[in-house]
Amino acid sequence: METLDKGAVEAVADLARKAGSQILSVTMPEKINGLPSSIPVLFNPQTGGVTSLHDKLAPWRTKPERKVGTARVDTLESFIELVDRHKQENSVIFATTDWRKPSLTAVIDYHSATEPDNGSHRIHYQFPLSEEWKAWLAVDSKQMEQVAFAEFIEDHIADLSSPSAIESKDFESMFGAPVAFPNDIVMLSRGLQITAETRVKQVIKLQTGEAQIMLEEDHKTAGGEPLVIPGVFILQIAPFFMGEATRIPVRLRYRLANGALKWTFQLYRPDRYITEQVRADLDEAAEKTDLPKFEGSPEMPGGASL
Repeated sequence: METLDKGAVEAVADLARKAGSQILSVTMPEKINGLPSSIPVLFNPQTGGVTSLHDKLAPWRTKPERKVGTARVDTLESFIELVDRHKQENSVIFATTDWRKPSLTAVIDYHSATEPDNGSHRIHYQFPLSEEWKAWLAVDSKQMEQVAFAEFIEDHIADLSSPSAIESKDFESMFGAPVAFPNDIVMLSRGLQITAETRVKQVIKLQTGEAQIMLEEDHKTAGGEPLVIPGVFILQIAPFFMGEATRIPVRLRYRLANGALKWTFQLYRPDRYITEQVRADLDEAAEKTDLPKFEGSPEMPGGASL
């Protein structure tokens, strides 16, 4: 609680005397964190009642006692500028590196090393995930029927990219499967016909990583040729809106059951790309505002509502 303005207290005291009441000052027995050494109260001699002067004056305030609330900004630049405008000696910046909901939060009135503070004035920046990134996240590790697979690829052809020679070599070695070009994925999506000849046969995976047999079914195209399905393809998309594009390998799996194909995409380590960007932006914000930075969330109430 702040010490009340002397002029305001005297004005209220004059009104109180006219109303038969008086202003008393209650002295604190010892220093209590967050409280002044004395507190003015309104005393009524006729009833013996004591009323908080703070409550009586609060409705007449033209300005709040302190800054409270959370400002939400849409860009990193705005976050840095607004934090720099409001920062105090003990302000800090927290980063949430959860790759599905990354964010930066500045707590302007954070605790000092020895004294607690309210932590109720904050500036929050929710990283704006791009529509392309959110679309691929929505289907990550989920099975799709052939029709849904075809429609999704048709809608996101622009996100596919041809692998470089180095990527082909590295990813084939990493995943033990060939890396597809965009036209390979498009061909698979546009109605590849599959038949299954069921017989007892050992599962074989060629040195190239191409799977021609699955369980006891020899999967072939309608023309009778051995079915070759690449194990990986490359995306080139920006995880953040208006951000820089990055290249992300995607594992491609399929399952043939009862004559129906089901496809599964699995983004490889999507958290890595998000975390790297969040940490880079956290470093930039901390450097430009000259504030300490932490990965995590503040302990005061209010952080969970972000």
